[in-house]
Amino acid sequence: MAKKSLIAREVKRAKMVAKYADLRKKLKEAGDYDALDKLPRNSLPIRLHNRCKLTGRPKGYMRKFGLCRVKFREMALDGKIPGITKASW
Repeated sequence: MAKKSLIAREVKRAKMVAKYADLRKKLKEAGDYDALDKLPRNSLPIRLHNRCKLTGRPKGYMRKFGLCRVKFREMALDGKIPGITKASW
């Protein structure tokens, strides 16, 4: 499991991106790049990183489920994800 500080940092960035999204869009349309430079760096959507919602693992992330591959497999085998079954033929 990832450090709690890393998970908290990503949550903080996501909130900041949402907070400044409208302002950032207006400034871009107006072409006011000086004002854009003065906004916080963590308000940039490019700085967000997908992490597993349960463990905070940054690698092996599956967008559709919001989980890493390890937790996805555990939950799928336990039947906790509807519609997912192990393939066998």
